[in-house]
Amino acid sequence: MAMNLLDSIGWAHPTWLWLLPLALLPLLRDGRTTRSHSWLALLPADRASVALKWLLRVLGALAIAGIVVALAGVYRAEYEVERVGQGAEIALLLDRSRSMDERFASSSASVNGPTPGSAAWYAYNQQDERVHVSKGQAARQLLGEFAASRQQDRFAMAVFSTLPIRVLDFTQKTDVVQAAIAAGEVGRGLGETDIAAALLEGLRFFDDRPYTGSRIVLLVSDGGDHIDPGVRQVIVDRLRAQRVSLYWIYIRSARSPGLRASAGDAPGAADTVPEIFLDRFFQSAGVPYRAYEAENPEALKRAIADVGRLENLPITYQDLVPRRDLTAHAYALALAAVLLLFASRWTEGRSWR
Repeated sequence: MAMNLLDSIGWAHPTWLWLLPLALLPLLRDGRTTRSHSWLALLPADRASVALKWLLRVLGALAIAGIVVALAGVYRAEYEVERVGQGAEIALLLDRSRSMDERFASSSASVNGPTPGSAAWYAYNQQDERVHVSKGQAARQLLGEFAASRQQDRFAMAVFSTLPIRVLDFTQKTDVVQAAIAAGEVGRGLGETDIAAALLEGLRFFDDRPYTGSRIVLLVSDGGDHIDPGVRQVIVDRLRAQRVSLYWIYIRSARSPGLRASAGDAPGAADTVPEIFLDRFFQSAGVPYRAYEAENPEALKRAIADVGRLENLPITYQDLVPRRDLTAHAYALALAAVLLLFASRWTEGRSWR
């Protein structure tokens, strides 16, 4: 234990430690005031005085050592401790394609309204920006609230459109997570979406990490994707090897299909719809999977809240204890020693009686 404590001690200005031998001076020289007496043999043995003499010498040594150690900038280095809590390791994958800048299906034009891409549709989507929020804005706001409510979880995050961009590696620092989620609002997304690349990037967050409890990949997107068979097999293998639960929050746009095929569709025709194809692929992956359809901010909020209720299991994690400055403690030790020396000097007898 003592060795571990010494190993954790560091110095901001170690050059001052060359003065540390000065602390031996009070132990080598008696600084007491001498008194004349007719015959020393007449003085009785006084063990209390001898003990007090050495106590004062030690106080002098501590005063000098405390000042030197404080000048050297002593600190306890940061270290990791293992903790057990309730939560999960969550990799957030947030779609940043151009369609996420549009509004929800229920707040956009009706089925009989303007055709997406037309001038009338564009004009509708530009009005009342103060009232309506885009799918991306609502997702970032609710994900921020979700992360803030799960203090013991560790979050990682990537945003994606044609390529995934890693924004944040696993951390438990709330401020850092909130800043990463807010950073997804910067700029405009591209028109294409590669969900397969995003999933593989999300699974890479778990590489070389010990399995300590519940693991989640939370995909937030407003579209599906057709994935090649070879890539699908790689994703399935990685999901199973990493023991990851997969959650997909599908944010529907105006005129977007749902995740379930209609009763009148011909057999196999539904597989041509990227969203339905992707949902069926996830269902066949052999890992815990849930899909949520959100047509408005309220539905999105309910979906994220449901994820929070389901994934709250015991988890073991490494917590980083930050570096601690010990300079004030060293100065306090020196000050206490100096005050005791002054007190002893004040009460010292001036002459023999």
